[in-house]
Amino acid sequence: MLLLDLQDLFLEVSGDYGYLFAFSVLLLCGVGLPLPEEVTLIGSGLLLYKGEVEFFPIVLVCSTAILLGDSVPFWLGKKYGMNALQIPWVARIVHPERFSRLRRRFDEHGNWATFACRFFAGIRIPGYFLAGTMDMRYSRFILLDGLGILISVPASIFLGKIFGGSIDSLKERVADMHLILAFLALSLVLVLILRHRRQPRGMQAPHPAPGTLEETMASHTRTEEQDEKQDAEQEAAGTAEFGLSQEPLSERETKSARRSAVE
Repeated sequence: MLLLDLQDLFLEVSGDYGYLFAFSVLLLCGVGLPLPEEVTLIGSGLLLYKGEVEFFPIVLVCSTAILLGDSVPFWLGKKYGMNALQIPWVARIVHPERFSRLRRRFDEHGNWATFACRFFAGIRIPGYFLAGTMDMRYSRFILLDGLGILISVPASIFLGKIFGGSIDSLKERVADMHLILAFLALSLVLVLILRHRRQPRGMQAPHPAPGTLEETMASHTRTEEQDEKQDAEQEAAGTAEFGLSQEPLSERETKSARRSAVE
């Protein structure tokens, strides 16, 4: 898993140069490296968890690198003003489309807007550049930015240390879970195989013998023919009986008619 391999990846990249690696990456973040500072700070916490670095030295190294990196956009704004945006790479990292909103924040909150930029990754560089264009003193900028660094850097590194312990614990749990799932899958396969072998053949669904369907249909046809023949015989017998009873009645009617005529 990518999340679980983050610790090993950072340790492999940093190698034996944890301090130098953290310093270089954080310094490059100040000049537009598209990587949040928190990634390197948490990675430094992972190094701290592994015992590759010490807490106070790594905090000092990361804080110095961030202060130097933040000073780059500040001095660009202070020395060149908005003319610096004519340089393509400056315009690309400063994001001038965010200036209108940031200027309102600076007008409303003053120096505290510079302090707040430390805690929002997307507006750090534009905010520091804008602070330079507003002719803020560098000593005040370092003070405000330093206060934010004093809070964010130790907290992020300590969070990385906690995260390192959680990763190791999670790796052990995932490994145990893989063993449990493999055991359950194997058990299920064995149960299915044994059940299939022990199933009696008589329990299988019976298949109709050849010709059974044809014999059933022929028998049903013969029964219908017999019923029709029996009905025909009964009808013929009833008709004959009705004819015999009608003949005497006809003779009596004839005789009666003759008597009536004679009289």
